[in-house]
Amino acid sequence: MHATDTDSSSPAASPSAVRRAGRLWLVAGLLLIAANLRAPVTAVGPVMELLRQTFALSAGAAGLMLTLPLLCFALVSPPAARLARSLGLERALLLALLLIAAGIVLRSTGSMAALLVGTCIIGCGIAGGNVLLPSLLKRDFPDQLTRMTAIYALTMGGASALGSVCAVPLAGALGWSWALATFIVLPLVAILVWLPQLRRATRPAAMPARAASMWRQPLAWQVTFFLGTNSLVYYVVTAWLPSILAANGHSVVEAGNLHGLMQLASALPGLLLIPLGGRIRDHRPVAASMSAATVLSLVGLIFWPQASIVWVPLFGFGTGAVLILGLAFVGTRVSTPPQAAALSAMAQSVGYLLAAAGPILMGRLHDASGHWTVVLALCAAGAVLMGVLGWLAGKPGRVIASP
Repeated sequence: MHATDTDSSSPAASPSAVRRAGRLWLVAGLLLIAANLRAPVTAVGPVMELLRQTFALSAGAAGLMLTLPLLCFALVSPPAARLARSLGLERALLLALLLIAAGIVLRSTGSMAALLVGTCIIGCGIAGGNVLLPSLLKRDFPDQLTRMTAIYALTMGGASALGSVCAVPLAGALGWSWALATFIVLPLVAILVWLPQLRRATRPAAMPARAASMWRQPLAWQVTFFLGTNSLVYYVVTAWLPSILAANGHSVVEAGNLHGLMQLASALPGLLLIPLGGRIRDHRPVAASMSAATVLSLVGLIFWPQASIVWVPLFGFGTGAVLILGLAFVGTRVSTPPQAAALSAMAQSVGYLLAAAGPILMGRLHDASGHWTVVLALCAAGAVLMGVLGWLAGKPGRVIASP
């Protein structure tokens, strides 16, 4: 009888142990989703010269291919929040992963049309993840938003860095299509780990009036343009950095390695913000200093390109810190998960629409001028504006979205 009592009180069967295991599985799923939100797109940059040679693309035409996922980010972000209210957050995120996987397969079939359409499908899937993850973090980790945002940004940057470093060697050994096809591993593993979450199928409460009023809030616009200018500068440099480095005398392999170093550096701010996240009350000094680091890196690439090993990781570090802050603002500048989804959709839609024009316009500007100096100078000016917006958005406060 005593043995039976002991067995019934076994720690392995305790509800708290089950809850902890479920929590860890949830975190693992979230981080694996985060690993899919950048790498499938940014890995194209290191092999862009190979794609240009294969399909005889001008810099402007290549810029269009880099712009497509950003346009998808902008266009799909608003309906993503509505889709979550119909399907539930968990099923909507699964759909996002399935789209990423399907896009990777189609993109790798070898034709230019499949490359473009597959890139769009990947962009649609990533857009869903970008919008819905902040809402999920607001719901499940309300007291650890900055820390959890830093952890998933660290994962996102780490996966992107690994992809950038591996893209060129894989393309050399297998060809560009098989090199890009290897990224199918990311969504497949994430899907397997995420499947147990489908039992929850929670639906955010509908809040159309409050969501609409978000567009009338100055703080919401400050957060939106802070993220938007960062996305504009980041994706222009991410798209064209290998070409910029090649113009400065670096080999294709060196350019790919530096591209990966930039992605890795963009994840490193998370290591600092994970322990400090809960202690920071006024984010303005961090936003301004990291924007200044981004400006310095771009100016350095113009006037001292021989020191790219310094400027490239500095650029990644600065823009990575700004991204983490901007994503954290989406959760900390609102009061409820539905508000977080509304602000996230607004920031992703407007911000990525702004960023989408960058790669193609800067590619055409390069075609017209024959060099990258003007492109880097315009990016530096954008980073200055980013610092001003960060100072405004970083002030403690919350969006007051009236019913």
